[in-house]
Amino acid sequence: MAGETMTSAIPGGEGTEVVLSARDVTVAFGTKVILDKLSLEVRRGEILGFVGASGAGKSVLLRTILGLTKKQSGSITLFGVDVDKASDVERLRIDMRLGVLFQHGALFSALTVQENVQVPMREYLDLPKKLMDELAMLKIELVGLPADAARKFPSELSGGMIKRAALARALALDPDIVFLDEPTSGLDPIGAAEFDELVVKLRDTMGLTVYMVTHDLDSLFTACDRVAVLGNKKVLVEGTIEDMLKSEEPWVKSYFRGKRARQLDLAVRQQR
Repeated sequence: MAGETMTSAIPGGEGTEVVLSARDVTVAFGTKVILDKLSLEVRRGEILGFVGASGAGKSVLLRTILGLTKKQSGSITLFGVDVDKASDVERLRIDMRLGVLFQHGALFSALTVQENVQVPMREYLDLPKKLMDELAMLKIELVGLPADAARKFPSELSGGMIKRAALARALALDPDIVFLDEPTSGLDPIGAAEFDELVVKLRDTMGLTVYMVTHDLDSLFTACDRVAVLGNKKVLVEGTIEDMLKSEEPWVKSYFRGKRARQLDLAVRQQR
C-alpha cells in the first residue's frame, strides 16, 4: 500500500499507528458551516466513540470521511494515504478496507440478508456464486444471526437482526476499519448491550478498528476505548471515559456527569 505509516502525536498515544486522520476539515452547506477546521485521529485496534449534540455534524463528518459529502478544505488520510491525492487504484484499495453500517441498517429491501451481505463482494470482487454464498453465510454466523436468517428479507427481521445483518454486510470484505453510525439506536437495552458486546468481540478476534458515531452512554462507557466529543463545529475534547468525567467543558460535563451518566458510571464501576 502506498503512503507512509503514521504514528500518533496524541499525548499518551505515541507510537500507536493512526489509520485515520482528519486535519483542519471544513464542511459547509451553502453559507452554513457544519464543521470548521476539525481535526481527529483514530488509532489502529481501538473503538473510538464519536459523540455530540443532535445536529452537531457527527454523521456529516462520517460521510465526509467516506467521500459521500464534499469538504471545502482540509485533508483526510486513510492508512497513510491522502485520499484527495490517491490514484484510482489506491482509492479502490482503500475502499475495500472500509466497512460501513449506516444508521437504521440501510439494507436493500428487495434483497435477502444473504444477498445484502454479498453486495460489496459483487461490487469489488469477481467470485463464483457458490463461494460468495459460503462467505456470506460465514459473515451471517459471525454476527450471531441464525442460518435461516440468510433467506429472509429485511421486512421479516427484528430491529436487532437488521443491525446484525447490516454489520455482516459491513464485514463482507474483511475490512481494517468499520464505521458504525448510531448502531444501537432503536434497540432495547438488552439488544443494545448484546450488540456492544458483539462489536468488542469482533474487534478483538478480527483486529478491527471501530469508529462509532453514537449518543448511547452505555456504549461509550462499556465498549469504547476513547471518546471524541464534537461541539462548536470542532472536536472539543477527546480521551478516555475517565478524561470525559474530569472535563469541565460545559456540554461534556452535562453529558457525562449528569444524573443518568452518574448512575451508569456507578453500575460500570461495580461490574469492574
